[in-house]
Amino acid sequence: MPDGTDDSALSAEEELALARLALGEGDLQHAADHVAAALVQAPTRPEVHEALSRLAAASGGDLDLFPLGHHAFVGAVVARAHLLAAAGRPAEGLDLLAAATGYAPGADWAGVPWVTAPELPARLDPERTARILMQICAAVPDPVPRQFRDPLRPYLTLAGNAVAVHPGHALLLGAASALARRIGEVALAVTWAARGVRAEPSKLGEVWLGYAYRSAGRTRDALAALGRAVEHDPDDLAVYADIAGTLADTGRLDEALDWIDRALARDPTFDCAVHTAHRLRFQRDGDVAHLVALADFARDHPDDTHEHGDLAESCRSRPWLGQVTPAGGPMLDALRQALTAEGAARIAVRLDALEPPSAMRTVATAVPGIDVEVAAVADPDPREPRRATTCQLWRYDGTTAAPALPVPSPAAADRIRQLAHPAWPHPPAAYDAAVGLATLELADLLGLLVHPPEAPPTALGRVLAGQDPSLWVRCVQVWACLGLLHHRTDEPWAGSTRRRVLLELVWGVEDWTTEASLFALVTAAWVDPAVRPDVARVMAERLADVAAVARERRVPIATSVAHLALATPDLDPATTALAHELTGAPATGTARPGRLARLWHRLTGPFRRR
Repeated sequence: MPDGTDDSALSAEEELALARLALGEGDLQHAADHVAAALVQAPTRPEVHEALSRLAAASGGDLDLFPLGHHAFVGAVVARAHLLAAAGRPAEGLDLLAAATGYAPGADWAGVPWVTAPELPARLDPERTARILMQICAAVPDPVPRQFRDPLRPYLTLAGNAVAVHPGHALLLGAASALARRIGEVALAVTWAARGVRAEPSKLGEVWLGYAYRSAGRTRDALAALGRAVEHDPDDLAVYADIAGTLADTGRLDEALDWIDRALARDPTFDCAVHTAHRLRFQRDGDVAHLVALADFARDHPDDTHEHGDLAESCRSRPWLGQVTPAGGPMLDALRQALTAEGAARIAVRLDALEPPSAMRTVATAVPGIDVEVAAVADPDPREPRRATTCQLWRYDGTTAAPALPVPSPAAADRIRQLAHPAWPHPPAAYDAAVGLATLELADLLGLLVHPPEAPPTALGRVLAGQDPSLWVRCVQVWACLGLLHHRTDEPWAGSTRRRVLLELVWGVEDWTTEASLFALVTAAWVDPAVRPDVARVMAERLADVAAVARERRVPIATSVAHLALATPDLDPATTALAHELTGAPATGTARPGRLARLWHRLTGPFRRR
């Protein structure tokens, strides 16, 4: 249902005025259109419902004024729901309100008197009420973020009224419990689910009770209820996965994996078990091979029974698996100092060694006039490419770096501003999103690496511009390199332009662009098993080179490249061990180096699914 609104939409008052005018002229269809639009703007406003009542009286309650075609307007759906309720068909009206809530969970579609009236449930079949509540539950996350719960409370009132009328209806009690749990009424959820199980013991009832106990922090009771669900139906392997997830949440990974192994022994291809197994095994040992195998499974089984979030959950906030790794170093320390300093004090930086050209250029652009003194240029000279290359991004005048490529086209700058983001669900999702850059010219993609456009005037752009401009530059570079993966995809990988250019960037001047191009190669390996040996070999050689240089001088990109290695499919054990050594992190999946985790939480949508 397209919402039919944009920034130029009329206000509810304006829509009502037009509706009244059309109604006075007898133009019922135009009046209906404006009433529907007013409902989208103000779904609970009494004047809107008064106008709808007048329209119903004038038309004899004509439902055809609010059609339900394939592309129904959400305002028309809600208006039709209210007309159905007024015509004595509240169950059909609730079905439509539930559909509207599924489309836009944050709107208060149900905050009207007829939905919360205590006498309504007596007019409804309790099983249908339960199905409507289940439809609401399926449309929202579990739990619903606190600030988005109020629009769902009318449905909870409906659930409470229905339970009062039908106190022994097990399905209704369970569905009511599921809704209560999602909006934070955990004690009520436990009470209703327990009553449902007592009224009619069943697998579904025990599952609802187990979820309610789990939300209440009563893990032992949750596991007992889910265990009873398995006894009701030993073939429902989704419950095995639920038990495993509950055990894992309390740190009991070995027991969790035992349950997953039991499920996989029954059906090695059962999607919930496979997803959970790979996630838990990664959580146990941190080996990215589990996540790569999970991505392969998802690619090879596109018709899974429902959407899974295990891969995204495992990658979230992890360097390169789910986000750009923030850069560090004295130049960026000076940049952050300048952004927080009051007044116009001039900032001077004395460097013991030369920083990456992207870092130098970013700070010079963000803080014009900054005084930078480089004490020495250590060997191996960071201004020289690590291998011979024909793709020169930077030129040096002493220790000052300048772009060696022309500015990209305005169209390319606009395109990257629309796509670049510091976080992604997982590497295959980043690859898919970057397809929007497929039509850019090679010269533009390379130009973006050294001429990043300004951050967009969005919430994300304002945060990055105000708090860490360097992160925006890294975003642009990462997405430009992902765009290179979509360049001339008809060319076989081994001799392709995209591979050749990315390799030249990998072995070019030690820079943030080295990391961005390596991430593009890693992403290619995630989405195409055929290129994995090649990418693993390149990564092993590049990391070995980083380690060799690091024995002579500091390598600012060393830790990040090591994290990239740990994200690389089919990496050999010796290189993996070297990567762990360079990161200084334990080889487990429990550590979450998420310096920007709070930023991701703020910038991602409130109804993000897990």
